[in-house]
Amino acid sequence: MARTIRKSGVKQVPLSEVKDDLSRYLREAETREIVITRHGKPAGVLIGFESEDAWFDYRLENDPRFQQRIEQARSSLKEGRGVRIEDVETD
Repeated sequence: MARTIRKSGVKQVPLSEVKDDLSRYLREAETREIVITRHGKPAGVLIGFESEDAWFDYRLENDPRFQQRIEQARSSLKEGRGVRIEDVETD
């Protein structure tokens, strides 16, 4: 079996080992990224999700349209447009 290398919380695993036991690595990827190597060089990253909420969060964090809307909102606030949460009236 190929040797697995751990570096700063990220685990590197050869592709051949991942192919032999993918379900195990998917479970492990719920708690840390798994870098998949091919011929000793990084080829991809396996990221697992503990829940559907974690999957949803990941999709938002990596959606360029969502990130653009966040940046637009921040710019508006910096320009003085917008309402502070403290100023919102509730019934």
